[in-house]
Amino acid sequence: MILRNIRLFSKDQRGFMLVEMLASLAIAGLIGLGATMANAQVMNQTARNNDYTTASRHTLNALHWISRDTQMAQTIDGAAGFPATSNLTLTWTEWDNTVNQVVFSVVNGQLMRSYSVDGGAPSVTLVAEYINSDAQMTNCVSGNGTLTIKITGSVGEGSTVVNVTKLREIASRPKL
Repeated sequence: MILRNIRLFSKDQRGFMLVEMLASLAIAGLIGLGATMANAQVMNQTARNNDYTTASRHTLNALHWISRDTQMAQTIDGAAGFPATSNLTLTWTEWDNTVNQVVFSVVNGQLMRSYSVDGGAPSVTLVAEYINSDAQMTNCVSGNGTLTIKITGSVGEGSTVVNVTKLREIASRPKL
């Protein structure tokens, strides 16, 4: 009796129609396409955000170290050609007549800081990476005891390069 009722119930249904199958496949395809596009957008935006953050942090780190040393400096040399044709050299004398010299140079996108005391062997430190050495992007000007510096960090490749430019004006210590 039960089997007969099941047969009567399913007697007119023999499967899905072709139109129903095609409609369900089209809807599933659209949902899948939307999910794939959203995922690709999130991945691209994440990569751009990571590149921006990296460039910004390295640029700020470079500005921190240059600002720190410039505020101590009594003389600033080589600012006009930095970084393309010359190094930025900062020199100061402490109260006990100790002469400190810091030389900043950009080599292959890396900002290097060379610090020496009384003409001794310099201590070289990597300050920042991804620094754009193009004279239009990274440069500085010194005048009236003030160093105006523009530093650009460039991260990425091809059409996805992210440039972050920071500009800072730093007053150096007056000659004692």
